[in-house]
Amino acid sequence: MIRLLIVDDQRLVRAGLRMLCESTEDLEVVGEAADGEQAIRQAAELSPDVVLMDLRMPGLDGIEATRRIVGSGSGVKVLVLTTFDDDDHLYPALAAGATGFLVKDTAPTDLLNAIRRTVDGDLLFSPALLRRLVDRAVASGPGGETAAADAVSLTAREQDVLALVGEGLGNQEIADRLHLGVTTVKTHVANLMDKTGCGNRVRLAVYSHKRG
Repeated sequence: MIRLLIVDDQRLVRAGLRMLCESTEDLEVVGEAADGEQAIRQAAELSPDVVLMDLRMPGLDGIEATRRIVGSGSGVKVLVLTTFDDDDHLYPALAAGATGFLVKDTAPTDLLNAIRRTVDGDLLFSPALLRRLVDRAVASGPGGETAAADAVSLTAREQDVLALVGEGLGNQEIADRLHLGVTTVKTHVANLMDKTGCGNRVRLAVYSHKRG
């Protein structure tokens, strides 16, 4: 059972998200918060697996709340769900430690799968947002760990997994596509990060596109 904390300043939005999440057998909504301060307190008290975090709220906003929750060392993952997908919200949320970033017009089934994938260790973005992140990084030219990894030797299977990470697929989706166990895919992803020096899936996706 995945324990979920819903954070949004609009009561109707929280109610809708609760109904959606509690319609499944593997999600349990353990609490709701209307602002960042409440989110921090409830994350500490309730120990959810995932916090579904709005960004624009009165008082303490979602970005600062994310920073404090992630910085607490509790292991709680924060998945941003917001109306605003501009760079002024995306990059600060990532810098604060958000595990993913989705917009509120995301399909309900996609949101539920995103919550599950967040627990599974995936880094989640709407396809358009991932494309923007990759395009921006690629346009900036080679540098850092990506440039240092250009000569890395990968097995054929690692190249297959890398290409699908570059498409934004999660571990289960890659496993289904390549007819592998999800544990095997996780091992390949971990090996790819180690070999390339890419610290997360976004950087690995960027590396995939730069590698071609």
